[in-house]
Amino acid sequence: MNELYSLTIAEASKQLAEGKITSVELTKAIFERIKIVEPKVGAYITLCEEKALETAKESDRRRAKGEKLSQIDGIPIAVKDLFLTKGVKTTAGSKILEDFVPVYESTVTKKLWEAGAVLIGKANLDQFAMGSSTETSAYKTSKEFDSTTRNPWDLNRIPGGSSGGSAAAVAADECIASVGTDTGGSIRQPASHCSITGLKPTYGRVSRYGTMAMASSLDQAGPMTKTVLDAAILLNIISGHDKFDSTSSKQEVPDYSKLSGDIKNLKIGIPKEFFGEGLDPEVEKVIREGIEQFKRLGASIVDVYLPSVHYALAVYYILMPAEVSSNLARYDGIRYGHSAIKREKRKEKSESLLEVYMKSRAEGFGAEAKRRIMLGSYVLSAGYYDAYYKKAQKVRTIIKKEFEEIFKKVDILVTPVSPVPAFKFGEKSDDPLAMYLSDILTVPVNPAGLPAMSVPAGFVKKEGKDLPVGLQLIGPMWSEQAILNVGYAFQKSTDWHKKKPNINN
Repeated sequence: MNELYSLTIAEASKQLAEGKITSVELTKAIFERIKIVEPKVGAYITLCEEKALETAKESDRRRAKGEKLSQIDGIPIAVKDLFLTKGVKTTAGSKILEDFVPVYESTVTKKLWEAGAVLIGKANLDQFAMGSSTETSAYKTSKEFDSTTRNPWDLNRIPGGSSGGSAAAVAADECIASVGTDTGGSIRQPASHCSITGLKPTYGRVSRYGTMAMASSLDQAGPMTKTVLDAAILLNIISGHDKFDSTSSKQEVPDYSKLSGDIKNLKIGIPKEFFGEGLDPEVEKVIREGIEQFKRLGASIVDVYLPSVHYALAVYYILMPAEVSSNLARYDGIRYGHSAIKREKRKEKSESLLEVYMKSRAEGFGAEAKRRIMLGSYVLSAGYYDAYYKKAQKVRTIIKKEFEEIFKKVDILVTPVSPVPAFKFGEKSDDPLAMYLSDILTVPVNPAGLPAMSVPAGFVKKEGKDLPVGLQLIGPMWSEQAILNVGYAFQKSTDWHKKKPNINN
């Protein structure tokens, strides 16, 4: 495939350095691609074509002068619409922020632009990153379909969430790479459903400054790319300590792109608890085949047990809403210029500010955001704090310690990412509990602060469509390079990541 939009970061960077293409040509190719497939996929909330072409021209000028450039200089990248972008509308997928234009830049995006990356646009997401399907987004971006972002592999199915727009954009070649966030699987699950690579780094590896908070002790930004090597390149750019984020680590950042692909003598653990009830047999077959591939590459396979991991989902859905209820208090419909308050003021000037404020929040927040705010307020309330929140924190510590003990015996864990492939629109949206269960295999990583990555591992056939399956690699804290190396070895010996969806069918 010779189309410029199909290039990876590594390929595009090489061609730019060799003078075979320009950043302007590459950026124009991406926007031409967007014009063709975006009406079907609906990956973006906001596109920045004029700004992107100007940034691309600046990159080409730097290159013409012979300046030393980063590997992502001139590379068109999408970012989840949860990162503050100065002068570019940032909505978090919510109507309460439909008119919000930030006056400062998030640390993640600041690092991208300083490295010369080209902003293609802001990708769609579940409202305030709350969801596993991108169905809770307040924005209907697809003109052809009256729905939100669609999976490029089957337009009748969800792309995953909450970073569904980011995953779909990468899978559909509407950008060269993207950046998402992961609170309970929001990078890895859509990466699995869309057959791309998605890495959730160790908590504190990437600054959260300027990233709209969902659950502050769980959120982490990470790369969503076409290959493991690209994920390593992007992680190099966005990692590191940030004085504006007290939770960002001063741990040294290695060169993640130095990957050997040698996994001989590596001990890979297979946790029994991740292969239980609810796992689609076809999905399990794909993962088991992936494990056999690691054996062929020289790794030894060890069965391990994490008995407390069964409680991780319950712990997550106590701690996360508690933090949500606190973080979303700032969005009061007044300070961030929600248009509803302007309309209400025009209609009924006699209403009190409190009445307008209440109407604005009611209109601005969707059902899922309201559900989590109420649940979080409940578990933090007097009489329930000790019974729920405090107990959940104690179980969180137990889960973390169990992982620490397991990693004394093995180097990496291999599990499925999602118990099922991408489901159809509306299949779970009326059943919040069923939707929450779709995170059951990704959630345990976040309370423990561990790094984990999804890599394309194969496909299952459903109703005549090939649906992607991702394989999850989990490591101890600060083991991103080891995880990347295992994923790199897998991609060197398989070609699942090279397969592309036929969006026209």
